[in-house]
Amino acid sequence: MLYAIIGDDVPDSLENRLAARPAHLARLDALQQDGRLALAGPFPAIDSPNPGPAGFSGSLIVAEFESLDAARTWAEADPYLSAGVYERVTVKPFKKVLPA
Repeated sequence: MLYAIIGDDVPDSLENRLAARPAHLARLDALQQDGRLALAGPFPAIDSPNPGPAGFSGSLIVAEFESLDAARTWAEADPYLSAGVYERVTVKPFKKVLPA
């Protein structure tokens, strides 16, 4: 089943986010290699695809996991969480409807 993982950044997270980004992306690449990643990306803090020093307000990952517990366990090990980028992480079951 698919799960949405929503990470909400702490204020002024950009420096920590950039430092932890390679480790964060490596985990996403592993999901993609396993064919389990539906989509992933950050939420710009301003209305721009390149927010510059304004940074990001969080991230969204939609990926396949065996269970809600497995998705939560994976999310809790995210480098952005341990690096202090995320203030909180929410994991919810997700049902893809479109595109078919």
